[in-house]
Amino acid sequence: MDVIAAAKETLKTRGLAGPKNPVLLMVSGGSDSTALAYVAADLHNQGLLGPLAMLHMNHKLRGEDSEADAAFVAQLAQLLEIPLFMCEAHIAEMVQQEGGNMEAIARRERYASASDALDSLCAHVGVPFEAGRVFTAHTQDDRVETFFMRSIVGTGPGGFRAMNYQMGGICRPLLDVSRQDLRDYLMVRRDMGLPLVQAEDGSMWREDASNECVDYFRNYVRKEMVPKAKEKNPKLLVTLCRTMNLIADEDDYLASCADNLYEEGVEWISQLPGREPEYDAGCVLKPSFGAEAVVLQRRAVQRILQEVLGWDARIEAASIEAVLKGFAGNDAMNSGYVTNIQGNLAVSANKQGVRIEPMAVFRARRKREEE
Repeated sequence: MDVIAAAKETLKTRGLAGPKNPVLLMVSGGSDSTALAYVAADLHNQGLLGPLAMLHMNHKLRGEDSEADAAFVAQLAQLLEIPLFMCEAHIAEMVQQEGGNMEAIARRERYASASDALDSLCAHVGVPFEAGRVFTAHTQDDRVETFFMRSIVGTGPGGFRAMNYQMGGICRPLLDVSRQDLRDYLMVRRDMGLPLVQAEDGSMWREDASNECVDYFRNYVRKEMVPKAKEKNPKLLVTLCRTMNLIADEDDYLASCADNLYEEGVEWISQLPGREPEYDAGCVLKPSFGAEAVVLQRRAVQRILQEVLGWDARIEAASIEAVLKGFAGNDAMNSGYVTNIQGNLAVSANKQGVRIEPMAVFRARRKREEE
């Protein structure tokens, strides 16, 4: 696999970034992100990417090994002459204080730091923040692992695309190559005598010993499930990623149809011309909403509930179905229907449509109607 050629093709076909886009590289020191640094430097030198910077987050979880990771990344940045943002976060302490999932908290801190670093990079080169990109080193392997993880815990149809090539300013230019492709690429650089950072033991990247522990869900999938699947299909990464791209194409189409339904079939309460919707007042789903395909209704309701509850809220499938029960089929209404979802939202139906609103707003409105 020609990794550079593959990355070029992904950048071009997916429209991820170009010479006018400053790029922040997320580099942990592992094989994937180390390869990302060399690839991005090569593409920048060819005039295909804008100014580069690197970010390394020291999670302070592995003692001396964490410090050695940071030192390795610093050497890499110096070799490639790429400015480096070095950050620290005591993740274990945060978990103890907040509770919750360690990986989720670490991810949150990494991306918060990435946003700050990218803002600084864009300001330094004099371009709007929106022009900046954050590159991560996710590969086909990561995508397949995510697919299996979601298969186990459950997901909606769109979840089986597993990973997007781009989410806002976050891009994954290596999503069409495998982890082994990247390691082979590093070995080729070494064999060709190209500049390369090597640790004291001669290794070209840093290994995280925790990746071997199958107590972690992703590691279990990586070490136990994927190898068995590859026994049945040695080309698993290529074939499954191709399938996920087909799913992604169909998911994008359904998403655009659902967006049209949202725009045409949803009326936000107290919404005035030229004003933003007042999400805390609720909305009405018009009777015509119920005449559309249920797969589009679900997606539009998902978006509505995210608007009301916040984009970090987990929307329950039962809540979406509860909203749709307000429709009796086609454009008929299940008049008199009332229910409570997500703890504090009221759903009610009459001939005007299905109304979703905070419980306090629902009760106040009902009280006014009864007076």
